[in-house]
Amino acid sequence: MNNGRARSMSALVLISFLLLAAGPIAPSATADPPGWDLKYRQTDSSIALCNGDSIVWQFTYSDGQPKSFFHPVSLPNGPVLTWNEPPDHPWHHALWFSWKYINGINYWEPEANSSSPKGRTKWSNVRIDPQPDGKTVAQMHLDYCHPSDHVVLSEERTVTVSAPRADGQYAFDWKCAFTAVEPQVTLDRTPLPNEPNGQAYGGYAGLSVRFSKELIERQAVSNLGPIDFNEGRFRGKANAVDYNGLIDGQPVGIAICDHPSNLNHPTPWYVICSAEMSYYSPAVICYEPHQMKAGDEFTLRYRVIVHPLRWDAARLGREYEEFVRSEN
Repeated sequence: MNNGRARSMSALVLISFLLLAAGPIAPSATADPPGWDLKYRQTDSSIALCNGDSIVWQFTYSDGQPKSFFHPVSLPNGPVLTWNEPPDHPWHHALWFSWKYINGINYWEPEANSSSPKGRTKWSNVRIDPQPDGKTVAQMHLDYCHPSDHVVLSEERTVTVSAPRADGQYAFDWKCAFTAVEPQVTLDRTPLPNEPNGQAYGGYAGLSVRFSKELIERQAVSNLGPIDFNEGRFRGKANAVDYNGLIDGQPVGIAICDHPSNLNHPTPWYVICSAEMSYYSPAVICYEPHQMKAGDEFTLRYRVIVHPLRWDAARLGREYEEFVRSEN
C-alpha cells in the first residue's frame, strides 16, 4: 500500500471513529420543517434518521445477518409502514433486495435449521454519508457467494435517501450495478403456475417491500390505473406501482418507480394483497431467468417513495416522470 493511500484510509478511520464517538448527529436546524427535530443515530452496523425519539428510517448492515435492509420505514410524524422478520416469512426484511436463485442455489430463504440461505450474500466497503440537510448516501460492495465461498456475482450498490419534505414524503433512490464473475450465471426464480413445477407464488426476486400488519383497506395502483387482484395476487407490467392503505386511520403508502434503462422495462410486478400478507416487488425476472457470462454487466435503478395519502394513477405518473428526469 502506498503512503498516500495509507494516509487516506487512516483519515477515513479517524473520521468514522469521531462520528461514532460523538453520538447522534443533528442535521442543520434550517433543514427541519417546523416542529421537527431531525437527527442521526449511527453505530458500526446501522444508521437511522430520527424525528425526536421516533425513527423515520433505519438502515442495518450487521455482518451477522443474511441481508442488509431498511426497517423501520416510517413517516416522520406517522406510523411504521414496514415489517421485518414476520412470523410467516422471517426471511422478509421490510425494504430489502435479494435474488432468489443464482445458478440453482437459493439466496432467499434460509436452509432448514439455519438462519441463513445456502447461497450467501456478503458485503464490504460500507460507506455512509449522512449529510447536514437530512439526505443520506449509503454505498457498499456485495458478493453473492456459492456455498463453497467463491464469488458468483458481484454488485456495487448505492442507496440515496432524500431529506423528508414538509409533508413527510421522502425517497430511496437505489442503484445496483451487477457483474457476473463465474463463466455462466443464471438468475432465476420459483416457476410460475403455467410452467413446469410452477407454483401460485412463483415469480419473485429482487427489490421487495413487506408492509406492516397494521395496514388495512389496502389497494394498489399502477401508472396505468387501479390493480385488480386474482386470488390476492397480481402480476403485470408497468412503469410504477403504488401500494397504500390505512394505519391507525391515516392514509399512507409506498410507491416504486422502475427506471426505463432497467432490464425487462417496463418491469413485471408481483403484488400480494391477501389475508396473510401485504407485499410487492418490481420482480425483474418474474417471467423468465436472466443469463449472463463472466464480465457481463447490468444496472437496476429504482425510486422508492414513502408518502402520506393515497395516490392515484395520475399522481404516480407524475412522480415517475420526475424520477426519470432526475436520473437523466
